[in-house]
Amino acid sequence: QVQLVESGGGLVQPGGSLRLSCAATGSVFRINLMGWYRQAPGKQRELVTTITSGGTINYKDSVKGRFTISRDKAVNTVYLQMNSLKPEDTAVYYCLAALDRQYWGRGTQVTVSS
Repeated sequence: QVQLVESGGGLVQPGGSLRLSCAATGSVFRINLMGWYRQAPGKQRELVTTITSGGTINYKDSVKGRFTISRDKAVNTVYLQMNSLKPEDTAVYYCLAALDRQYWGRGTQVTVSS
């Protein structure tokens, strides 16, 4: 099993930046992939970005060039640096870890508004 705890959400103005963190504990050595999804009110949860254990990264088209996923294996943490935020980025952001099955964090709210 893996436990995931997200942090770093908040309220930011359009054009601003936030950095989300996702700390993993438990059977972290078995994680094949980690990533971030988001869910806006009234919408389905959608992929934002993923990173595999081998370092392969994937981004949703609308965040390319603005968001960056990174990881620190020493502390079993994945980060999401979000720049040039737009109101349409407003959502609850969830951390995902995939090993024998998918594990999810509880989510952190990101609100982009003036």
